[in-house]
Amino acid sequence: MTKSFPVIDMTGTGRNITQLREAAGMTVRDLQKIFGFATPQAIYKWQHGAALPTIDNLLVLSAAFGVAIDDIIVVDIRQIAS
Repeated sequence: MTKSFPVIDMTGTGRNITQLREAAGMTVRDLQKIFGFATPQAIYKWQHGAALPTIDNLLVLSAAFGVAIDDIIVVDIRQIAS
């Protein structure tokens, strides 16, 4: 028997963040200022799929880009044998 589970596609989510940022006419530096980050490293990690934004940061991203959180996150369905 197999079960389906949703899994966040980190690389796809990172691509979405980059595309949405660019579509909004924002730079990484603009996002860095919005979040109050000392460095842009976290944003670059999100964009490259090396890390995911926290839920509260996803809320800020969705407001900054004018989209729903569902438009940022890419979800895959994985089949797992049990």
